[in-house]
Amino acid sequence: MKLLAVVLNFDGGDDVLAALASLAGVQTICVDNGSTDGSAEAVASRFPDVELIRTGVNLGFAGGNNVGIRRALARGADWVLLLNNDAVAEPGLTAALERAARARPDAGLFACTVLDGDGDRVQFAGARFDARLGYSGRLATRVPAAPHDVGRVDGAAVAVSRAAVERAGLLDETLFLYVEDVEWSLRIRRAGFAVVLVPDARVRHKGSAASGGAASTTNLYYDTRNTIAVAERYAPLPPGLRAARRAVVVGAHLAQAANHPRRGDALRAVVAGWRDARRGRLGRRA
Repeated sequence: MKLLAVVLNFDGGDDVLAALASLAGVQTICVDNGSTDGSAEAVASRFPDVELIRTGVNLGFAGGNNVGIRRALARGADWVLLLNNDAVAEPGLTAALERAARARPDAGLFACTVLDGDGDRVQFAGARFDARLGYSGRLATRVPAAPHDVGRVDGAAVAVSRAAVERAGLLDETLFLYVEDVEWSLRIRRAGFAVVLVPDARVRHKGSAASGGAASTTNLYYDTRNTIAVAERYAPLPPGLRAARRAVVVGAHLAQAANHPRRGDALRAVVAGWRDARRGRLGRRA
């Protein structure tokens, strides 16, 4: 098994340097996704063995990672590990993925266990997505003892096989940010591959760096819009039921927005996401 890692850098500052340092010994590609804070120059200086690709523009999570995946496959990777620039790999992550690849040749995606930045709390240890309801279900916060099938991965740290990419395709760039990991999981499973959580493949994740942090409303817009779009793609419903599902998705996001520090902006972001989903407007928000 030949594993290459891809780290996607937005305006990551020191975060991207920590992410790359945690992958010491792993062939790594850093895709600089239009950063403007000098972090790309810092990567080139500190990590001369890391291949640095500058997109020159923010292509979104999907577009930026796809640049890295294509390059990793061109370099002969059998598996590609995607790591957010605000995440760091725990020791033993790549060894755990290699063991899982031998044990689960049916797998197309490996989900990693995602801990918070201090490593004290589990952010992700598996989840499902019910497209009929537009609902991801509760995130598992208890780490299982052995690898097992899950409904979806978390984009903070996920490994994809060459075979899965060749059969099912890359990340969906029309989604730009958020829910693209869910859509990929559904599509790769539909292509006949398993989606498997690897408990010992662990990362620590700060979270929300790509969308501007806790004060940003970007995540609410894209999550609302893309959840509706993916649910309708994978579980089409008659018009009345479709409207009811949209209402459920919007209601859940409005509840989140009500507790946001910028409540008014957050509520407007949810409504804008709903409107763009209805109109079929995807890609980067205008």
